[in-house]
Amino acid sequence: MSTQPTTPRTPEQGAPPAEAATRASVPPPVPAVPGAVPPLDFGLKRPAVDEALAARVAQEKFGLDATATELGSNQDRNFLLAVGGANAGVLKIDNAAFGEEELGAQCRAAEALAAAGVPAARFLPGADGERLQRIEDADGVPHFARLMEYLAGGSLVDAGYLSRAALASVGDLAGRVDVALAPLAGPGLRRELQWDLRRGIDVVRRLAGAVPDDGRRQAVLDAAEGAWKAIEAQAPGLPTQPIHGDLTDDNVIGAPGPDGRPLAHAVIDLGDLAIGWRVAEIAVSVSSLLHHRPDDPLACLEAVSAYLEHLQLDEPELRALWPLVVLRAAVLIASGWEQTRLEGDNVYAAERMDGEWEIFAAATSVPLAVGTAAVLERAGVAPVAPAASGSLYAQAPRFSVLDLGVESEELSDGAWLRPGAARGLIEARLGPGSADAVYVHALAPRLDLTPIDSATGGASVPLGATVVHSTPRELLAPGPGIVAAPARPATPEDPTAEGERAPEPQELLLHLDSGDRLLLRGVVRPVRPGAVSAGTVLGHAPSGGVVTVFRLGPAAPEGPAQIPDAVRPAEAGAWRRLLLDPAPWCGVEPLPGGRSPGEEYAARLAVQSSAQEKYYEEPMQMERGWRHHLVDTDGRSYVDLVNNVAGLGHSHPGVREAATRQLGLLNTNSRFLYRELGEYAQRLADLAPEGLDTILFVNSGSEAVDLALKLARAASGRPEVAALREAYHGWTAGADAVTTSAYDSPHALESLPGWVKVLDVPHPLRGAYTGDDAGARYAADAAAALAGWADAGTPVGAFICESVLGNAGGVLLPEGYLAGVYEAVRAQGGLCIADEVQVGFGRMGSHFWGFELQGVTPDLITIAKPMGNGFPIGAVITRREIAEALGREGMFFSSAGGSPLSCAVGQAVLDAMEAEDLQGNALRVGERLRAGLQGLVAKHRLASMVHGAGLYLGLELVRDERTLEPAAAETAAICERLRELGVIVQPTSERQNVLKIKPPLCLDEASADFAVAQIDRVLSEGW
Repeated sequence: MSTQPTTPRTPEQGAPPAEAATRASVPPPVPAVPGAVPPLDFGLKRPAVDEALAARVAQEKFGLDATATELGSNQDRNFLLAVGGANAGVLKIDNAAFGEEELGAQCRAAEALAAAGVPAARFLPGADGERLQRIEDADGVPHFARLMEYLAGGSLVDAGYLSRAALASVGDLAGRVDVALAPLAGPGLRRELQWDLRRGIDVVRRLAGAVPDDGRRQAVLDAAEGAWKAIEAQAPGLPTQPIHGDLTDDNVIGAPGPDGRPLAHAVIDLGDLAIGWRVAEIAVSVSSLLHHRPDDPLACLEAVSAYLEHLQLDEPELRALWPLVVLRAAVLIASGWEQTRLEGDNVYAAERMDGEWEIFAAATSVPLAVGTAAVLERAGVAPVAPAASGSLYAQAPRFSVLDLGVESEELSDGAWLRPGAARGLIEARLGPGSADAVYVHALAPRLDLTPIDSATGGASVPLGATVVHSTPRELLAPGPGIVAAPARPATPEDPTAEGERAPEPQELLLHLDSGDRLLLRGVVRPVRPGAVSAGTVLGHAPSGGVVTVFRLGPAAPEGPAQIPDAVRPAEAGAWRRLLLDPAPWCGVEPLPGGRSPGEEYAARLAVQSSAQEKYYEEPMQMERGWRHHLVDTDGRSYVDLVNNVAGLGHSHPGVREAATRQLGLLNTNSRFLYRELGEYAQRLADLAPEGLDTILFVNSGSEAVDLALKLARAASGRPEVAALREAYHGWTAGADAVTTSAYDSPHALESLPGWVKVLDVPHPLRGAYTGDDAGARYAADAAAALAGWADAGTPVGAFICESVLGNAGGVLLPEGYLAGVYEAVRAQGGLCIADEVQVGFGRMGSHFWGFELQGVTPDLITIAKPMGNGFPIGAVITRREIAEALGREGMFFSSAGGSPLSCAVGQAVLDAMEAEDLQGNALRVGERLRAGLQGLVAKHRLASMVHGAGLYLGLELVRDERTLEPAAAETAAICERLRELGVIVQPTSERQNVLKIKPPLCLDEASADFAVAQIDRVLSEGW
């Protein structure tokens, strides 16, 4: 148990502590003196010590004039001592069953940990210099009292969600503890403890009767027996050493990292110190972590990976580890109920029962074989090579292999989301003159099984191959073996029973002599159980019916009921160690393996600069997009909240068709005359304010900004340009020069060329002015700065500004700001450039252009990202006299800017925006999304302000609402957590503390609501 103070918690949040060494339901007489150690039995009541007696013990034995506040415990008593309001230590009254040698060993262990640099609560000497102090409780029973030093922080048990880093920190701490304890020797280490997992099965068998629910009691017994069977097979190879024995989230003190995520820092409570199986240490730790990640239990193996950095476990230990996790969970349930039966007023024990069941449910949700495979995968143990192969057919059918993977061309245009998509594709391949059968590979993600708007991800990786035959086919044994009894016996509808109705599909399991097993689902007229030889007819594949073929390796779960049709991507790696590819049995070429995301990233790094930005600590590999969804190569879908480049949505068919058609006709450069350029330019001019009638095409937003600056210099005759502080405009020489963001360019302000002048950024949350007159005041300051530069002989020729501060997270300019600045710039003969690369083209919802929110008309508009829906198109829209000024300096030309292909794609984008009312959608869904985010501001301390309009929004996160300290590290960590929950969002702003939300304009209400719900979940549960 934890002897550190924790906040009150609900029953589902805890697990019973290590001190819960118990005896029989009818306890034997209490030993007359402390130190007598009874044999292993059950039922230790807590010492009769209240807070008043604890305070007196603290004063008499340790010289502390302290107040005592009781902390929870199963069989001991623990009190937080405070002197003058400051925590002075934890007073521990040990149960009389624990003797002097045992407690002395714990003191030595605490010193050993400290000597090894492992933060641990040490025992402090009393007034007489001794660490063990003899006392009597209120009933006159003798006990030992000890004073532990107080360690700042709280235990991890109440931390809610634990990140991968937090899980790993627990394993790291466990590894360091075991390294430090390994040399520990002396008396008091060989103990008879209920929590020693070497005795776990006996504990469960003896105490499970205390579990009141019949179903749960049987589940605990079954799980423990199954786990013990697996442990027994490895027991001779399990080394022992001194271990903490209860290194759980309850006994680990957390310290917040820089991003606010708790990390394991220190160890408390050595009450279960004893000789035990070395591997039991990390098994107990992993078990305690399961309730922090109940939807993804195997994620807790991050702790195992970190533990293995300190201690390399032997293969028997690795194979016993997950069964020990399950056994520990069963021991928790049985012991917890026994303790509440014995001592009904022990709130500490009672309140943990729901939490312990959550641990048990998570542990048993993973089959033992799968958990073990996942452990072996973490440890880098090579999988077993496949056995010799055979064939399911006397003569293999002519197979058509159907690709339903993430990159399948047959599932384009959202076909993968249509009900029955796979069945339709299969039937199309089985027509007259077509293939004899269709084969869909096993163990590879299937796009048609991938759900959208899912926090956990769906079961998108099939474990068996799907086979559909055009005519009935006999299925043969690929080798000699024994057919097990079918999981479902024949019914009157089966031809194997009386009556000759249509056969009902059944399961058949063949145990091959080679060690593999063949599991068939959907077979009809199966052979009777018993021995068969190679080539024996096992059953029949019905015409048009689905037969699923599983090839189970020797270590796969035994029963067919434990073999799901498909699993989630997070579980697939473990299952791939247990199942083999059945393709060779069917006469089909195995699916070639590709590079993992990690290998792909390494390959990219080998040929790219480290300056290339990336998303996420460990990037997922995206190979499919549709509308506002992305799908990675593992078969996990995400709501895309950052891709304003794909304004229409990913993989828009109209854009693809336009590009394909134009590539089949002509693609050249704009020096030639062709229809597409004039048509597209006119459509853009029609969308611009009156007077902005001339279009110059380039390939990107950076080039558009560069060209706009060149045009402004030519037209005004002045090189000087005013830009806002914290602005980002691009990476070309000119665009980078007016980029003042210290995040994007750390030395921007100190390396600005002389012709760039910087104005203060009018930020409504962080700027100098707030309130209704903020826009006018910021504009007046800007006008004064402009006048000052003019008086100094350097009047600006242009002012460039994003119409909405996209780089800041969609920050809206205060009302009247652009009108005031534009007026001041033009009064001096300068030109005004509206950078609409990120925020324009319908994204605001209420207006097509961002500058329309301010009621102004610029002299030049730069636009790019959304113009081509991912295809590189950029443009400057301006007045003819400004454009003609460029001719005085030379001719203009861009090789691909305004090409037939670019213009065809650009027109297709405009067509789709109109046909699908995407600007209207940006208004409707944007308002809904903004309202949802605003609700989070009202609910969560970290959420400070919602910026933006339409579908360009930002949620600003701060640590302190008064000082506005940016929560930058937290924002990055929150993005990592949202990725796990199926939402793509990234940090932005100068301080990187704003969640930038700029999705494709097709974002629908369901996905918007899903995204808000996941952000709410993260801010509530942790990251």
